[in-house]
Amino acid sequence: MNMLRINGDRLWQSLMEMGEIGATKKGGCARLALTDLDKQAKDLFVKWCVEAGCIIHIDAVGNVYARRPGKNNDLPPICTGSHLDTQPTGGKFDGVYGVLSGVEVLRTLQDQNITTEAPIEVIVWSNEEGSRFPPAMMASGVVAGKFELQDILNKKDEHGLRYGDELERIGYAGVIEPGSRPIGMYFEAHIEQGPVLENSGDTIGVVTKCQGQRWYDMTVTGRESHAGTTPMHLRADALVAASRIVQHVETIAKEHGPFGCGTVGYMNVYPNSRNTIPGQVSFGVDLRHPEDTQLSSMDKMLLDFIDDEAFSHLDIELDPYWYCPPIDFSDECVETVRVAAKSFKYSSKEVCSGAGHDACYIAEISPAAMIFIPCEGGISHNEVENISQGHSTAGCNVLLNAMTEKAKVISNRSAPFG
Repeated sequence: MNMLRINGDRLWQSLMEMGEIGATKKGGCARLALTDLDKQAKDLFVKWCVEAGCIIHIDAVGNVYARRPGKNNDLPPICTGSHLDTQPTGGKFDGVYGVLSGVEVLRTLQDQNITTEAPIEVIVWSNEEGSRFPPAMMASGVVAGKFELQDILNKKDEHGLRYGDELERIGYAGVIEPGSRPIGMYFEAHIEQGPVLENSGDTIGVVTKCQGQRWYDMTVTGRESHAGTTPMHLRADALVAASRIVQHVETIAKEHGPFGCGTVGYMNVYPNSRNTIPGQVSFGVDLRHPEDTQLSSMDKMLLDFIDDEAFSHLDIELDPYWYCPPIDFSDECVETVRVAAKSFKYSSKEVCSGAGHDACYIAEISPAAMIFIPCEGGISHNEVENISQGHSTAGCNVLLNAMTEKAKVISNRSAPFG
């Protein structure tokens, strides 16, 4: 079979160029959503896509759509995409690899003068990380009907800056109603963000499902008091209680192994003074599992624990503000990825995504699948996050052929790259 091939050197150079926007000393990126750096990244994406013959559209929550017309533009587009925002100490491949793989698909089709029956569309989803404006996958969630647009526009960051205002400020507040654009099928390429593929020695991860997530904000309120004059039995120490809850989160995950995960990733202590008993502690809890019944069981264990009599002298507030159910990807899309990987003779492995992705929400409104490539040491959300150029090329080759299989190539007046 004569498979289409991308220009791997060009894709790699694009990744390196995008990585210069918000570059950190350790080789990663700090490019939070709706900052000036996020604007620079989106501007570069738009420039590249226009050069590749695309029409740009922006919706009211800040998602950017680059469409390459097909012969029949009444057909829903075959889409790909991911995100350009990063964690505060993130890498330069998480999300970005998927976006720029989409750009390379566009460039390859343009270079080879290929016409597809259906349009091809590359999407930059806004604020996928949720690190500045929680929750994660915010803008794709609006498209999928999971969040109300106005609620999202009213979200504020830790400095009180409003999402909608920041979107206007950087020039990416569009007028298109989120969710009004059709999606025929959706394929998302991504680094694995875990060690499974590297450990197995496989090149392509054929992602069959994404595990579910529950996020909570929790505040434990006790009473601050002098560290030297207050006897231990008369204390209402919020940090001691919070530490017990943190330990129980780990217990919950282990009791739902091997796939259960539980994390407390941030904590604020008040008044945060060496010789004052902590009076209030706020922190976040992240529970994950690929089976919804197990995730519900984990939720119950957490709620039952904080309802215990041992915490009766404290006030505990828990806000279960985000739930993303486990997702099974489309059998048709998964098989398309599987066949494309096999056609290139890339070794592949069926995997479940431990991280949340925009594809998880899009899978609820359109057939969808994901393509994983290995990342070094399984490390992500870290400045040292890394992938190989060979793997980046392989994943994009699979993406290109999966998309063109579904968009239907109807003319090709040029030979593929070698």
